[in-house]
Amino acid sequence: MLLGAFGDDFTGASDLANTLARAGMRTSLTLGVPAGPAPADDEAVVVALKSRSIDPAEAVRLSLGATAWLKANGARQILFKYCSTFDSTPSGNIGPVAEAVLAVLDAPLALVCPAFPGTGRTLYQGHLFVHDRLLSESGMERHPLTPMTDPDIRRWLQRQTPLKVGHLPHAVVRDGTSSIRSALAEAAGRGERLVVADATSNDDLIALGASLRDHAFITGASGIAMGLPANYGIAPDRATPAFVGAEGPAVILSGSCSQATRRQVDIYAQDHPHRAIDADAVMNGSLKLDALIDFIETHRNAAPMLYSSADPEAVAAAQARHSRQVLAERIEGLFAELARIAIERGFTRIIAAGGETSGAVAGTLGNAVLAIGPEIDPGVPALQLRGTKPVAMALKSGNFGAPDFFAKAVTLLAGKA
Repeated sequence: MLLGAFGDDFTGASDLANTLARAGMRTSLTLGVPAGPAPADDEAVVVALKSRSIDPAEAVRLSLGATAWLKANGARQILFKYCSTFDSTPSGNIGPVAEAVLAVLDAPLALVCPAFPGTGRTLYQGHLFVHDRLLSESGMERHPLTPMTDPDIRRWLQRQTPLKVGHLPHAVVRDGTSSIRSALAEAAGRGERLVVADATSNDDLIALGASLRDHAFITGASGIAMGLPANYGIAPDRATPAFVGAEGPAVILSGSCSQATRRQVDIYAQDHPHRAIDADAVMNGSLKLDALIDFIETHRNAAPMLYSSADPEAVAAAQARHSRQVLAERIEGLFAELARIAIERGFTRIIAAGGETSGAVAGTLGNAVLAIGPEIDPGVPALQLRGTKPVAMALKSGNFGAPDFFAKAVTLLAGKA
């Protein structure tokens, strides 16, 4: 293994694995920290954690466990992957995790770069944009778990950690690798341990990656990984194993409430079987698991969709009635049970939308290892379970994907173009 990484949710980890695979690295995705050694032929391994919205101390514990396993399996460099919208709270986990890993790796500093221009996330003057909107005006300010109300990543991160936070401005990044390396050395001399880097294009990310050849620890969204494989002499035109896919029944489980996912749900529902999961019905027990299983069985050959996706106002009202944490746990538990039973009954294509939903769904596979297949939409690869069970998956971040994502995923997971 050359590069070891861990992501703070399952969709983000699959996004990173996709970026590394497209850059030419032989990459696998593990669901949690494996009990055994890493696959012998992999150059990069991404460990998917479910640590974004949990207690910071537990997030640190899980992240250090992943770091220790990756180092023990030969990783020369560690990458901590979080969302390109920096999903966290002022008391959130990105700062504490970065601080803890810096300490165990005895690294002088780490870059912080959530930019991912391919999905409209850019960083300029330390401020994060989603397309032409500041992060705090993009809809993320209404996120039910991690409302992002300040677009200044320097300021947001400084609220999470006592470490000194610095800034690498776009003028330096644009000037190229030599200037970036000099600026990072100067930042270390000033005692800055976490340095937020501007990036507005893929060229910026590639320049940053080339500048990080000798850095033990890096943090960012998946875009920061674009320039890392070249540091190991790996080119994106290397041949990769063919994706086989799975031809059995498909089911879609959507829990994201993002604007992108709600649009995707609306489009898919126009000509496919679908059923909404009402939060109140889940909490009062009037919605039974058996009824949902009967629904997907009835439509098992038509790729049915079950979804709890709703507009932010409806979600906020349900959270007020039932408690945010309790409601989230019940919905996630329901999706996990649906996925487990669906796989038991021969569904071989599972598509999950939303970070928490994807974590719950993929968690039913245990500490599985997944091979990386072709990209469905930017940031979302097809995944194939390694081993004898013919299961293909897509784990989609709520904000990712084109309007017709679900239909494309159903087709591509079957191994069809």
